[in-house]
Amino acid sequence: MRRLKFIAVGILLAATVGCMKKQKESGYIGPQKVEVGERMTPEILLALGRLSDPQLSPDGGKILFGVSYQSIEKNKSCRNLFLCNTDGSGRVQLTRYAKSVNCARWSNDGKSIYFVQDGQIWKAPLKGSKLGKKVQISNVPAGVSEFAVSPDETRIMYVSSIPSALETPAKKGLDKAQAYATEDLMYRHWDHWVTEVPRTFVAELGENITPENSVDILGTDELFELPTEPFGGIEQLSWAPDSRHIAYSCRKLTGRKYAFSTNTEIYIYDIVSGNTVEIPMGGGYDTDPVWSPDGKHLAWISMERDGYEADQQRLMVCSVDLSTPETPVVSDIKRLGADFDHDCAGIVWNGNEEIYFNSLMNEAVQSVLRTDLSGKIERVTPGDLLYDFNSPFGIIPTENGVKLLTSYASLNFPTELVAVNALDDGSVSLERISHENDAIFAQLTDPVSESWQLTTVDGKSMQAWVTFPPHFDASKQYPAITIVLGGPQGTNSQDWSYRWCYRLMAEQGYIVIRPNRRGTTAFGQEWKEQISGDYIGLNMQDYLVAAKTLKAKPYVTKMACCGASYGGYSAYYLMGIHGDVFDCFISHAGIFDEAGLWFTTEEMFFPNFDNGGLQIAEFANDLTIGKHMGKTGENAWGGIAQAGAPYSKAPKAVRHYTNSPKDLIENWHTPILCIHGELDYRIPYTQGMAAFNAAQMMGVPSRLIIFPEETHWVLQPQNALYWHRNYYDWLDKWCK
Repeated sequence: MRRLKFIAVGILLAATVGCMKKQKESGYIGPQKVEVGERMTPEILLALGRLSDPQLSPDGGKILFGVSYQSIEKNKSCRNLFLCNTDGSGRVQLTRYAKSVNCARWSNDGKSIYFVQDGQIWKAPLKGSKLGKKVQISNVPAGVSEFAVSPDETRIMYVSSIPSALETPAKKGLDKAQAYATEDLMYRHWDHWVTEVPRTFVAELGENITPENSVDILGTDELFELPTEPFGGIEQLSWAPDSRHIAYSCRKLTGRKYAFSTNTEIYIYDIVSGNTVEIPMGGGYDTDPVWSPDGKHLAWISMERDGYEADQQRLMVCSVDLSTPETPVVSDIKRLGADFDHDCAGIVWNGNEEIYFNSLMNEAVQSVLRTDLSGKIERVTPGDLLYDFNSPFGIIPTENGVKLLTSYASLNFPTELVAVNALDDGSVSLERISHENDAIFAQLTDPVSESWQLTTVDGKSMQAWVTFPPHFDASKQYPAITIVLGGPQGTNSQDWSYRWCYRLMAEQGYIVIRPNRRGTTAFGQEWKEQISGDYIGLNMQDYLVAAKTLKAKPYVTKMACCGASYGGYSAYYLMGIHGDVFDCFISHAGIFDEAGLWFTTEEMFFPNFDNGGLQIAEFANDLTIGKHMGKTGENAWGGIAQAGAPYSKAPKAVRHYTNSPKDLIENWHTPILCIHGELDYRIPYTQGMAAFNAAQMMGVPSRLIIFPEETHWVLQPQNALYWHRNYYDWLDKWCK
């Protein structure tokens, strides 16, 4: 029988003294003073240290990681470097810079640290527990965002940028004019205009890395992105152990073809010859390539269908023969875990025969799993551990099992470092490594969360998290919040959020229910996929089932409905159909007019698939393109390419666009707060304005907040505090 044990490991929170104090830069942002009372507040939330990017030293004895702190007064954050032993002891702060340090990596001998600061690559010696004087080793005018050093430490690849096709007046010598001009799609992404295109370059590792001594991996004038925007990073490229080859993921498309496709492929690039070999997969995303230590295998994540960004993330592997370096030979491409019905992510090799990864599982928790090259998948962290675990950054064999160094989070605390002891007998124990925010949380009482199983309107079982305020008393009454999830594909798991912080909501006296409705990703592909082409169907009924179940409890009084992005869309839609279930709504960055969004978005593949466009199988049985679009021909952007458009006659698309939230405004009668960032290009801020205007014209109590300098997310500390204060003011006004 599996045994579970939790071991708390104490650490020495040593004060930084001596030369470290001398290294403190003017403007440095460290831990913020905060008064902790009886409950958590937005100010406390913003004061928490945010741990990220742990890196195990070459000798396996120390962990390098970053912690960022926010200053409300200065309205910015800053990330600095820390070091500790693998058991958490010996924690020291390595840097006290005023500018953030990112992408910190060990040298092979463990005696130096490479990192990015202020758009350039630096190197600093590590002397015991002290970081010496940093030396700038890159001089790239366009700046460097990330890098990866080759295994033999003779070369480096780094991410920079080149000018895009988007025309600005500056290109015509008009430096004081501001405009963007284009004759093709993909002129902007979620949060920025595409004035530059990310590219990855390779150079000899020295102290003067410049564009002149660097080589563009793509080696073409075509404006392909490497890594792929908007969220791709250096994880899309991987050094082979021979330090001569690089595997990378790239969508080699531009303009309209790029806008309608998710087809990235995996390529193997030979640095010496400049030759590139493609691993032919077709279909959708192929990402995150990782070499086995011996260079004989390559693993990656793959989606089967083009145009569907939420297709199942399959774990793929192939054999690679590098004996003829200019022309690597790829063979034996196969999927590991063919019967595994969940998404895979975070590939980590353990030797040459075993792979660790993470996946969101049926309990709505993110677990660590492993497989061998035969494809047999085994779960490592069990479902009754209510934490979200990331893939390990270090794997240490033990006498009777393995120790996985990783990070985890829960609804009650943000990311911390932890060791997972997985024994051969199936037992698992945890050793907490970091304690970044223990001093704050020790003064608070943790809310309690429960996992509920609810019955949907069509008789299926749906999981939902319910979080109760600290010191909950069932004999008393409390207001409640139903969280409507973004995505639309995603999962309400145990992950911590600094925006939608459910612990913070519970600490304000609210019971919070988070249903994993149709479209969530932890419950198999069928459950996830049901929402595509049916935004307004069963998943909306799932929300109402969850809300009505909780509101029927004798300890619940009034109830709010809150969500962002697709969750904001859901709030707008539920405004028109809920009857009297909810007492107020909050919609952040929500979609109000689906047709309007189609004509203003940049990623056309997304609305095409999810808005009910024809899929390949359907299209194969119906060759009369004109029936749906009225356009034919190789270069005609009609047919399947636009079958999810508002002007499409495809049945699913027609149903979708005739059931947009805007079509239900005559039913609106419940107070609503509409929030949007003016720089949100994925869902333009005019969607929030339109919803607010509609509410005003219907005489519905409503409030509009526009953040002129924020995007799809609210990132500036003072804006974040303003967001939280308005969020709770609105809830308290209508639900307490």
